[in-house]
Amino acid sequence: MKQIDWSNLSFGYYPTDYNVRCYFRDGKWGELEVSSEKTLNIHMAATCLHYGQEAFEGMKAFRGKDGRVRLFRAVENARRMNRSCEGIMMAPIPEELFLEAIDLVVKKNIDYVPPYESGASLYIRPIVIGLGEQVGVKPATDYLFLVFVTPVGPYFKEGFKPTPMAIMRGYDRAAPLGTGTIKVGGNYAASLKSGVIAHNKGYSAVIYLDAKEKKYIDECGPANFFGIKGNSYITPESTSILPSITNMSLIQIAQDLGMTVERRHVPVEELAEFEEAGACGTAAVISPIARIDDLDNGKEYVYSRDGQAGPKSTLLYNTLRGIQYGDIEDKHGWITFIE
Repeated sequence: MKQIDWSNLSFGYYPTDYNVRCYFRDGKWGELEVSSEKTLNIHMAATCLHYGQEAFEGMKAFRGKDGRVRLFRAVENARRMNRSCEGIMMAPIPEELFLEAIDLVVKKNIDYVPPYESGASLYIRPIVIGLGEQVGVKPATDYLFLVFVTPVGPYFKEGFKPTPMAIMRGYDRAAPLGTGTIKVGGNYAASLKSGVIAHNKGYSAVIYLDAKEKKYIDECGPANFFGIKGNSYITPESTSILPSITNMSLIQIAQDLGMTVERRHVPVEELAEFEEAGACGTAAVISPIARIDDLDNGKEYVYSRDGQAGPKSTLLYNTLRGIQYGDIEDKHGWITFIE
């Protein structure tokens, strides 16, 4: 492994040796290419620059106690990326090609996979962008599929510690029947302004309400929301939010642990009934919520008074992390190995 201060890595970009690229031209995908170049040379009229033809995924590779390197639910990332491509009229990537690219890029950068119990992991970022010389608003004919990796530390500097979040009704990240259910850059651009305002006020993320009625919880910034009430795991049902692979996994784990799962509309008022709450996604797995402040009406919903995550959030987090690192049995076939 590389000589890196693994325990002090931030969730940012740290250069690695190689990335993997593949071009779609003349109606078909070409061969995978390994590159050490960190930049892209694209035409100034490319559709990714003008009309948002760009999609991406977020994945991680983990080194277990046994030294083996694991991927978590990579097939689900391949399928979600194809849903994103189809949603903005880009050429879908064959599942086998996607998985081959992930395997190759991790193997080429295997020395950057952090050691077990370092608190770090190897983040994997597949992207697809529209290329070609075009000014009219229509899909490109050529595309680039690229995968790069970088070792990362915790998404939130606090790690698995509760942080405050805020409801902000003046901003929406995505609208019903729009692009919120797919992973495209425009959704994240829409969250930047409110995110900066929230950070400046001391909050880690924004709680977005449904764009139509402002009655229901949609999501936490770029992550899915969940609440714990008794023995129930409750998470929003919405046509505006990304289906989180982490949330999908937590739902299964909650059921394995004997919890009841409810996927439904979550009224804002129900926040007062939750004993625990959190945001979940690839980057942080679970980010426990200390409290939610409703800035428009002065209400405060508190979930942690001692600075610690609740017992069920902690159990869910430790179980999922245990599966990812090989410490807990993978009963559902979620893990694949980089051999």
